[in-house]
Amino acid sequence: MEAILQPVSADQSTKHCYADVGGVNLHWIEIGDSDANPPLILLHGLSDCYSTWKHITADLARDRRLLIPDLPGHGYSARPDASYGIQWHASIIAQWLDLLDFQQVDCAGHSFGGGVAQMLLLECPQRIRKLALLSSGGLGREVAFELRLASIPWIFEKLGQPFMATGMLMALWHIDDSLSKEHITELCKINSQKGSARALARTVGDVINWRGQTRGFSERAHEIADMPPIGLFWGDLDRIIPIAHARKLVEALDDTSLEVFEGCGHFPHHEQPQCVVVAFRDFFNTPADYVG
Repeated sequence: MEAILQPVSADQSTKHCYADVGGVNLHWIEIGDSDANPPLILLHGLSDCYSTWKHITADLARDRRLLIPDLPGHGYSARPDASYGIQWHASIIAQWLDLLDFQQVDCAGHSFGGGVAQMLLLECPQRIRKLALLSSGGLGREVAFELRLASIPWIFEKLGQPFMATGMLMALWHIDDSLSKEHITELCKINSQKGSARALARTVGDVINWRGQTRGFSERAHEIADMPPIGLFWGDLDRIIPIAHARKLVEALDDTSLEVFEGCGHFPHHEQPQCVVVAFRDFFNTPADYVG
């Protein structure tokens, strides 16, 4: 098994966990122990990790249990020689929920994590009570040029690893200036691990090509007999994934809502964390059937 950097947390209420899930040594954290509401699963985006949610976890954990995994190939989870297809990611998360014996959860995904959440809904629809998509992928073709570039077959996978530290630093600063220097430095250190470039290249290559995103949730939504409530949460200044994707889904699907964060880019949970907390709590805490 590849060496995994050990996560550091000054917050003693954060519990770090590891388990073998589908052949992946998966890392996640748990915060809070309230059973007043269903557990909430938070899924991060590309080249990110569990700590991306740190600005909103304390408030969200007041009345629910939070579980925040590092997706395979990301953060402190392992980087096996695997397909890294989005359906594979969803399968790993579904197996993880099996391991934890959760019958029903709420789920929120940011960017690529939103795409994984959509596939998870297709994988085990009975388990998802409510789904929040924050600046989510998988809802339209348009996507930032930098991500299209990373999708060029084999180039990034074979040649990208030496640049996963300094290159990641420059790319993140260029793509969005809302991320703190501390978080970017953490991501550069984590993504310098062997296998990170392979994981990123295969992950991107499965969902994006030179022309843009290649997978769309609306094309498969009809497969879900009982669609749960879906909340979309977006910054109106998002340069990575345009807000038009969210508006299109709201028009296409019933029981779907859109909350817009004005003056906000691709990382609302970093730029306007309190607004995200309020919006998430309003969405998830609205009464709905819950099977514990």
